[in-house]
Amino acid sequence: MKISPIDGNFAFEVVGLDLWADIGGAAIAELATAWSSQGVLVFRRQALSEAELVAFSKRFGALDIIVRTDWQASLPEVVQISNMKDYHGNSIGGLGAGELDWHTDQSYVTDPATGSILYMVEMPKDGANTHWANLQLAYDALSSDMQQRIEGLSAVYDYIARQSTYDDEKPMSEELRRKTPPVTHPLVNRHPVTGRKSLYLDPTTSVGIDGLPADEGRALLDELNTHATQPQFVYTHRWQIGDLIMWDNGFLLHRRDPFDPSQNRLLKRTTLRLSPQRHIVPSSTLYAA
Repeated sequence: MKISPIDGNFAFEVVGLDLWADIGGAAIAELATAWSSQGVLVFRRQALSEAELVAFSKRFGALDIIVRTDWQASLPEVVQISNMKDYHGNSIGGLGAGELDWHTDQSYVTDPATGSILYMVEMPKDGANTHWANLQLAYDALSSDMQQRIEGLSAVYDYIARQSTYDDEKPMSEELRRKTPPVTHPLVNRHPVTGRKSLYLDPTTSVGIDGLPADEGRALLDELNTHATQPQFVYTHRWQIGDLIMWDNGFLLHRRDPFDPSQNRLLKRTTLRLSPQRHIVPSSTLYAA
């Protein structure tokens, strides 16, 4: 196994592993350490069943079943990200073909599962690139005045704000609204292993700053979001069939480019509860800055 930076960026490519195989504990430990510190790990040329994807994912943490059970695959731990429809015209999975703006998975729940693993099964010709923004790098580049200003502040997150941006989406049901009330998370967190501070942001889901007037809170969030998504903090992934990517939502944002809705795109995703002893978990006040 070899783990190497991609084009000098914060994303790392892992070569020499077949993820459907019985990977030894030493290799898993090395991957876990790299995931904790680097945030984005890329594997090419994989061929995984849903059961194999689940088995590999479980080596890093407990699997979570997200609130969108209507997006589940044949195994409940696997989510389908797709614009495809079945024989009756019903969506297979979710998120359609439109652009997905910058966001972080599960920011809208009190105790977010911050690990995500995404596996490409079928893709359009244009690829629909995915982009990740590193919020540790973004925090380091803030002025000292801004770092002091946001210390101790928390943002408010509301899933209804994010859900309204999805294409091919029904109005939010009362059941889903009950599952996703507004929550708060610290704007700044400290990594439990490296000690580095990081922003925690979600432009599509945050609706304000707890304790600040609405206009002031929105302006502050807009300023931070614009800063954090500058090109120097971003890795762009150009997908190939068989790619698998692991990332840490504790200090990364991501977004997707739109693509031709007449072309099929299907990815399968698992979501993990990563250890707060090794990863930033925003709900854990023990590791707040």
